[in-house]
Order: sequence, then structure tokens, then C-alpha cells
Amino acid sequence: MSIQTEKIKELVELRAKARIGGGEKAIEKQHAKGKLTAHERIALLLDEGSFEEMDMFVEHRCTNFGMEKKHYLGDGVVTGCGTIGGRLVYVFAQDFTVSAGSLSEMLASKICKVMDMAMKVGAPVIGLNDSGGARLQEGINALAGYAEIFQRNIMASGVIPQLSAIMGPCAGGAVYSPALTDFTFMVENSSYMFLTGPGPVKAVLGEVVTQEQLGGASVHSTKSGVTHFTAKSDEECIAMIKQLVSYIPQNNMEKTPRVECTDPIDRKEDFLNDIIPDNPNMAYDMYEVIVSIVDNGEFFEVQPNFAKNIIIGFARFNGESVGVVANQPKQLAGVLDCNSSRKGARFVRFCDAFNIPIVTLVDVPGFLPGTGQEYNAVIQHGAKLLYAYGEATIPKVTVTLRKSYGGSHIVMSCKQLRGDLNYAWPSSEIAVMGASGAASVLYAKEAKALKEEGKTEEAKAFIKEKEDEYNKLFATPYQAAKYGYIDDVIEPRNTRFRIIRALAQLANKKLTNPAKKHGNIPL
Repeated sequence: MSIQTEKIKELVELRAKARIGGGEKAIEKQHAKGKLTAHERIALLLDEGSFEEMDMFVEHRCTNFGMEKKHYLGDGVVTGCGTIGGRLVYVFAQDFTVSAGSLSEMLASKICKVMDMAMKVGAPVIGLNDSGGARLQEGINALAGYAEIFQRNIMASGVIPQLSAIMGPCAGGAVYSPALTDFTFMVENSSYMFLTGPGPVKAVLGEVVTQEQLGGASVHSTKSGVTHFTAKSDEECIAMIKQLVSYIPQNNMEKTPRVECTDPIDRKEDFLNDIIPDNPNMAYDMYEVIVSIVDNGEFFEVQPNFAKNIIIGFARFNGESVGVVANQPKQLAGVLDCNSSRKGARFVRFCDAFNIPIVTLVDVPGFLPGTGQEYNAVIQHGAKLLYAYGEATIPKVTVTLRKSYGGSHIVMSCKQLRGDLNYAWPSSEIAVMGASGAASVLYAKEAKALKEEGKTEEAKAFIKEKEDEYNKLFATPYQAAKYGYIDDVIEPRNTRFRIIRALAQLANKKLTNPAKKHGNIPL
């Protein structure tokens, strides 16, 4: 056997050794938990045969606590690049079979390298997280490694899409990288995120909680809003990542990928002409409106279980990716509150950063009142949504279906926040407040005087008459249209066609904000 043949054989053996991570027993343990290995996850995520692995032979440099005797090729993370649907992405997958995927100096450097490459070439970064946290044996070097990753997350924000999948534990400082990325995925019953674990929580606060109760997928998808998507398995999680990637561009300088549209652009939906109930206090389902107007009824919702009074997600109109923001009358009557405002604001800012037009469907009676909201800074959270819409330079098409009252009217992409084309259905009501509240405020003195004279019924009739007057004046879109705040009043069944035509009109829109270092969004 020649020297060259021996060296090739050695290379093949080393590659095989690197691919089994912590060994067959560790892999079996991973599978027993219903989890895939790092290599298996990457194989599912990327197009077959497209993965180019980097730094397969990297090892840690730690000599503390007997670590000089424990070396694994790759050091607990698999990194490289490949394609999804033929489009380049960079990926890192923490390998729990090696030292529980704990983050070392060299593991961090591998992640930083693929992030740097992604920034150089303008491609998304996808992180598959499954780690026990910082490698304690490395002390400050592990913390420095985390900080290096976080700094790159910050620099890449708004330049390239960053996606994080939590597919196992993610605790302590490790949670900040996913929090800094654009979208986070979690797997039910096998992943969790928290800054402080159940042990310290019990020791410090006397509070007894499980890992799932403290930071499981259900908690972060319904209560905190930290995660955007939840899946029942690793396989479903990876399928969702691929679906999201199909809607977004490679970077902030490119447009979204266009797909062929087989759905007629002039398709009419007659049922929309009757979807608004005669009773203004009755609800209807905004999802029915969304799926009826987008291409082929396909809507990829973001954060479906958090702040359900607002709906956000991706769809296509005539093959072009669009972000959809819509109030949901079936939840809290569609009011805005702290959680729905920040949910909507972050999504609008993502779309603006990556050249994705926004279609806003409005049916909002106002902001949720009460001390609970005021004490939790609803003013500031509402201002986030206002800021996001006002700052956005992407094409913005707004359709008001029914109610659009007061401050919530302004916040939901009104004309004065540089809404490009603002349409309204004939059923829309655009006013400072509803007729009942307005009449009670405007004619309080008159009604009080009648009641003091013992004319209670006359007072009720008087207020009802003034409500009707207010409705005639403001419970229509024509007052707003008279001033040009609404560009057109449209027939509901034609909504799909009018949105598609509006987006076509705005395809080459150019708008820039004043030169500045950055704005000071009300965080």
C-alpha cells in the first residue's frame, strides 16, 4: 500500500469517526429520547448531497479537570453549508452526544466561522440548538465564546435571516442567541429555554416548577411569545424551517423568491360580501378572509398560539411573498394590547428589513383598557407597532373591513403612517370611537338634564338619536375617503384582485428614511 493510499485511508477513518460524534451508545441515548443526531437533522434540513461540512477535525484546547483526556473530532457541533430548495444556507447543529453539546471556546469559534461566511456571501444562518450550556471546565473561555456569537447575531440582524431551532435544552446564557435571531422554533416535550433552571428557582424563591413548566415549548408559544413555531417532533420542526425559508430572501439586498401562481388573480369570493355580521358586536373569523384571498389558500402563520387577537404570517399574492397582519375579531373583539402590539411590531420590522411587502387587514375597536394593561406599559408596546409601521419603507397595503377606531386606527398602518394604498370595505367604520361612546360623551349634559327632570326614557331616546347621527356620519368609509385617507372603497369579493394590483403597482417603490445612526424605538 502506497503512502498516499494510507493517508487517504486515514482520512476516511477520521471522517467516519467524526460523524459518529460521542459514539454509538450516545447516539442510541439520543434516539431513545425521540431526538435525531446533529448529522441526521442536517441531512433532513438540506437538499440531498448538498452539505459541505467545515471544521470536522477541530478539537478543544482545554486541559482543566481531566479534559485533556477527552477529545472528540468536531468538539460538539457540526457546521457547514448546503442548499434548501437549491438556495444556499449556512447551518450549525449542536451535537448533544459530545459533552452534552456544551459550548467550548472552539465550538463557539466554529459557529462564528459559519456566521462570518454567511455575512460575506449574503445567505441565511440556521442554528439547531441542543446543548447543556457553557462547558464548565473552560470557565471564562466559554463565556467569551457565547459573547462572540451574540455579537455576530447583532451585526447580522437585518442583513441576513437568522433562524434558531431549539431541539433540546437551551439554558442560561445560551438562550440569548436564539432571542437575538429572527425566528425561533421549539419541539414539544423535548426542548426548553430558560435563564435560570428549576433548581435555583426553588432555592432562591421556594417555587417548585418542572423544566417544562418553566420554559417548555407550550410556555414560550402561549405565555411569553419567545418562540414563533412549535413542532411535535424533530422532523416536523425541520419541515417548518424549510417552509419558512421558502418565503424569505437570502439577504436584505435581495427580493423574496417568486413561485409560479396557478391561482387566478381575479378570483372573486362572493361570500366575503356577507361575512361582516349586521350586529357590530358580533364576531367573524379573520382566518376565513385571509385564506380566501391569498394564493391557493396557503397561509404560514407565525406565533399562532400567542396573542391570538392579532394574526401574523406569510402568504403569497400572485406568487410573491407577503407578510400579513390582521386583527382577529374572534379573540378579545380584535383589540390591541401589550402582547399583540409587540407581536405585530416585531413581524412588521422583520418584513421591512427583508423587503417583504405588508398587507394589513383591519378590524380593531381600540386598545384593551384597564390597570393590567396600563401597568404593563401598553402605551409603550402600542408605540412599538406604530413605530414599526411608520418606519417601514416596504410596500404597505391596508384594507379596513369593519371597525377602525381611535389610536388603534392610527397604529394599524393608516395613510399618515405612509400606508401606500389604503382600501376599505363598505362596512367599515373609521372614527375616534364607537357611536355609543361618542354620543355619551358629546351629549352628556343634555342627557343628564333630561334625567334630572325625571325624563329617563326621553334621555335614552335622545342618546339613541345622537348615536344614529354619529353612525351616519362616521360608521362609513366615505368620510375618510372624502379627505383622501382612504384611496378607494372596494367590494369585498374583489379584495384579492385589488391587493394583487396594488402590490404590482408598488413593485418598484423607492422610499428612504432620513440619514441617522439608528432610531430609538420605544423598547
